[in-house]
Amino acid sequence: MLSRVAQPFVRVVERYLPDPYIFVLLLTLVAFVAAVLVESKTPMDVVQMWGNGFWGLLTFSMQMLLVLLTGFMLASTPLIKGVLVRIARLAKSPGQAIILVTLVSLMASWINWGFGLVIGALFARQLAKVIKVDYRLLVASAYSGFIVWHGGLAGSVPLTIATPGHFTEDRIGIIGTGDTIFAFFNLAIVVALFIAVPLVNRLMMPEEKDRVYVDESKLIDEPEMDTEITRPAEHLENSRTLAWLVGFAGLAYMVHYFVNSGTLNLNVVNFTFLFLAIILHQTPRRLLNCLQEAIKGGAGIVIQFPFYAGIMAIMIESGLAQTISSGFVAIASETSLPFWSFISAGLLNIFVPSGGGQWAVQAPVMLPAAEALGADVARVAMAVAWGDAWTNLLQPFWALPMLAIAGLKAKDIMGFCLVQLFITGIIISLGLVFF
Repeated sequence: MLSRVAQPFVRVVERYLPDPYIFVLLLTLVAFVAAVLVESKTPMDVVQMWGNGFWGLLTFSMQMLLVLLTGFMLASTPLIKGVLVRIARLAKSPGQAIILVTLVSLMASWINWGFGLVIGALFARQLAKVIKVDYRLLVASAYSGFIVWHGGLAGSVPLTIATPGHFTEDRIGIIGTGDTIFAFFNLAIVVALFIAVPLVNRLMMPEEKDRVYVDESKLIDEPEMDTEITRPAEHLENSRTLAWLVGFAGLAYMVHYFVNSGTLNLNVVNFTFLFLAIILHQTPRRLLNCLQEAIKGGAGIVIQFPFYAGIMAIMIESGLAQTISSGFVAIASETSLPFWSFISAGLLNIFVPSGGGQWAVQAPVMLPAAEALGADVARVAMAVAWGDAWTNLLQPFWALPMLAIAGLKAKDIMGFCLVQLFITGIIISLGLVFF
């Protein structure tokens, strides 16, 4: 039944969903028109907001790009790839392949979103080599695991409010991950999604006549060739000693950092992944070769993130984001505020697909509301985080790296993701209100 339900979504999305770059251009125009009509701004005012904010997320963009690059480099090491090959052999049927890729992606995304995207894509490719399965659903299943990232170890909202000096510290202080990532309600949502998401993906498997298989020639990895050393400098490029000296120095720093009560944040995650990748790639040359591949997956982020920064500037400076958030807050109570925060965050994420950026938009509205209503601030913050993660199943921006690795387009997988959007939305809403 769920397979029959999914097929109309798949067909509509394949026909009408544009390239993500076109998507961001259309969103720019929608935000522009909304600011003029809803907030009574002049067109020139909105153009100035957009242009002034176009480069406003460069620091955050670099952090996000590094999450992707370091996650890719770590996931591409021989050790991690070998683990994926062994796990792929566990799948004996197409259904098992769908469930397995979803679980692997869920676990990896909970650890780190960039790691999850890359692991999911690489594992999907590996499974497609050994099991004949609908490749669109396989990659969509890998991407659906991304839903848990903001409730995991690399969630930007919980890590932001756990970091000293964050921009809302004067209002809420430092909220540790024990009240957010490792709180009971958040762990309950994560567990529920670990059960539901693989099951839904399995039930969406198309009938044999509707399945689309991948051309196996496109899955062949080019072997890494050892080049002959002809220059003295190449001895350094292929030196394990140099890589390991620097790599283990980085890990020593991380041990010292955590022993002295250091907490997780984006910079710490990136640092850890980078130096693990340096060690496991063994030589600088292998790391640099992998980096060249990783950068290809980040091309969409580089070109599109400034446009989203411009959209965010329009949403914030025009008052449109505050109007949307305030509209939901106005009908909220102490109990329902997390739910309405979740819904408003999901809507805003379509225009501002950035967890940290979205928290900057919604915190000034949600935090005073939480205080006035007596709601749990940590739960409200996580509701914003989950809303941001939730509509990534609709917003194709973060699928770009995975699609680049898998060799598909957004229209190939988003129909399946829409079904997950409805089901996971219900699960997360119930968790935020009742768990």
